[in-house]
Amino acid sequence: MGYSSFEIGVVLSIPPLMRFLTPFLFLKHFSLNQQTLRVSIWMILLSIPLLYLTIDNFWIFALSNIVFGFSFSLVLPFIDSYAIRVLQKEKYGKSRLFGSIGFIAVALVLAKLFSGSMGLHFITLGVLVAAYFAYLISYEDSETTLSSAKKADISILTSHIPLWSSIFLMQVGFGAFYTFFTLYENEHGVDLQSVSYLWSFGVICEIVLFYFQEHIIKFDLMKLIKFSIFITAVRWFILYLAPSSLPLAYLSQSFHAFSFALYHTATIGYIYQKFEDKKLANQFYYGFGFGLGGFVGSLVAGYFYGESLFLSATAITAGALVALWKVRY
Repeated sequence: MGYSSFEIGVVLSIPPLMRFLTPFLFLKHFSLNQQTLRVSIWMILLSIPLLYLTIDNFWIFALSNIVFGFSFSLVLPFIDSYAIRVLQKEKYGKSRLFGSIGFIAVALVLAKLFSGSMGLHFITLGVLVAAYFAYLISYEDSETTLSSAKKADISILTSHIPLWSSIFLMQVGFGAFYTFFTLYENEHGVDLQSVSYLWSFGVICEIVLFYFQEHIIKFDLMKLIKFSIFITAVRWFILYLAPSSLPLAYLSQSFHAFSFALYHTATIGYIYQKFEDKKLANQFYYGFGFGLGGFVGSLVAGYFYGESLFLSATAITAGALVALWKVRY
């Protein structure tokens, strides 16, 4: 489409920034309820043709992505809250493993079958199907509708600063992995095919834990969160110490079961257990973590890229653990 590298970077930065900014609108200005969900679904449906129509104009395409990112940042936390209420925290992970299976399907199979506009058509189809089921859920989920009568209070943030700080730092640490893992391993002598196997192995370990996590998630959720963060710090330190060792790289990737699957399930369960306004709290989880944390993590990883890349990730992740040091439950 003739976009410069800067313009591509701007477009890719829009979704995480919208995940971070959107929850703040619901502290004073709007209410987060079923009607809001339905409006956001219609906005997703509206943004799809806009993406097709505006893709040749960078600035208008960026605006279309803002609409799309804003809408999705509302839908995902709502569906997570519904899933954990219906399935309970013990079985919530089994719903998440389908996302992991979908990731493997797209990365290993569909990416080779669909290219160019065909890939965009496939993504559109997936979004339409997801929007349809989200719309059905919006009529079914009446028990957990939150903030419909009153707007949220800023205390949802100020009373839990250690938690939000830890969530943010955890994902900043992940920036090194998501942004540069392939390049980092390849520059240390691991061929690209082996790196692709490492990615797949990590997701497979994630799927296994999601499937069996109901036996683990019964323990104290805050202790599970701290354990996951600790294992993640060890994971990054292994990559720093032995970047060219394929066996240790596989060991590091096996920890993805804890640093993503267990951490995510335990954190979602903790938020559902701790907060009255569960949907908005989930929004802030995605916002501070995958939104602001993901955005800043990419920038930090770019700054530290080199031999100290995963040493810096280790230190940042250790900071996420320190932030929760005095949080007991």
